Amino acid sequence: MILLIKLILIHFIGDFVLQPKSWVKEKENKKATSPKLYLHVFIHGLLVLLIVWNLNYWLLALMLTLSHLIIDVLKLYAQKEKNKTTWFLIDQALHLISILVVWFLWFNPVINLTEWAINPSIWIYTTAILFITIVSGIMIQVLMSNWSKTLNDSNDESLNNAGKCIGMLERLFVFTFVVSGNWEAIGFLLAAKSVFRFGDLKESKDRKLTEYILIGTLSSFGIAIATGMIVLKLMN
Repeated sequence: MILLIKLILIHFIGDFVLQPKSWVKEKENKKATSPKLYLHVFIHGLLVLLIVWNLNYWLLALMLTLSHLIIDVLKLYAQKEKNKTTWFLIDQALHLISILVVWFLWFNPVINLTEWAINPSIWIYTTAILFITIVSGIMIQVLMSNWSKTLNDSNDESLNNAGKCIGMLERLFVFTFVVSGNWEAIGFLLAAKSVFRFGDLKESKDRKLTEYILIGTLSSFGIAIATGMIVLKLMN
């Protein structure tokens, strides 16, 4: 498994660290006739031998080099200006798949799919990832639909009940951080809110508004921290 991680690391180094933007531009312009294309894939093969540090893996390095070349050429001829982002993602996915396939064919690891399927953590992480990537995005879009309609209004008034919702969310966050023992995350949340508020305070130049926001923020955080500490005390 550690060798698979090394192969993925090699891909990241070769594709993102050791590939200047000028090489990417030249490859897009000259495609298969670009010398930088072949230098790029040669570096990938060389990195395999350097990081693995075993000449017995020369065939593995050659297989990965050739697969990388084929995928890059496919991308160069298939991508257009309007679909560069899509082909970037396809390109990276194909590279990772090729690494997995070569690794599997070379080492023939024993993978117990049944054990994975009955592992509760797999289902928990899958459910959580699906929720935070797709489900929650749709939920937030629906919940904020009424506010989104007012974004194009010419007046500068605040969104209806936005301050109330922000306060509730930040207290829930702080409460969760306290109960879970992640006190440092509270400082991060406070800093993030300060960054968003700085522009308002700078533009308004209103001392009363500054004092109002500071009192509200500190009170909100104080209540959430105190509540969290009480819950921890009761739980213990």
